[in-house]
Parts: sequence; C-alpha cells; structure tokens
Amino acid sequence: MEELFIYRIWQTVNNNYDTYDSAVVCAATEEEARRSDVGELRSWCKLEDVQVELIGVAKPDLYRGVILCSYNAG
Repeated sequence: MEELFIYRIWQTVNNNYDTYDSAVVCAATEEEARRSDVGELRSWCKLEDVQVELIGVAKPDLYRGVILCSYNAG
C-alpha cells in the first residue's frame, strides 16, 4: 500500500472574495498536494504560487484528496 501524507496548501497572491486560500489534503507527494483540485484553487493563482507544508503521515484508511478547504465568500 502506498504511503500517504497530510499537507496544508495555501496561496497568498489572490485573497479577494469568492476565492480559495488554503486547504488540507491527503497526497503521496508534495507535488501531488500542490496539484490537488481544491474547488479550482488553481484558477485563482498559478501552480507555482501554491505553497505546501507537510503536516504528518496519513492513516492507512484515509482517502487521497481534499480533506478541508477555506473559501472566502463574498
């Protein structure tokens, strides 16, 4: 079984209303975490503007993908 990790991802270049600014995701690599589909987070900023922080190791039964995200509603 592939080992998965928990990452916090965020962007600070676009903090307007109706944008995503951060999320917690489960992924195998930092790059996979950066590319996570967080409600079109990538449409609000460039991929290289998404910052990634490793939080920890995921439990074996945790699914790959978005766990929680932050949306700035307008």
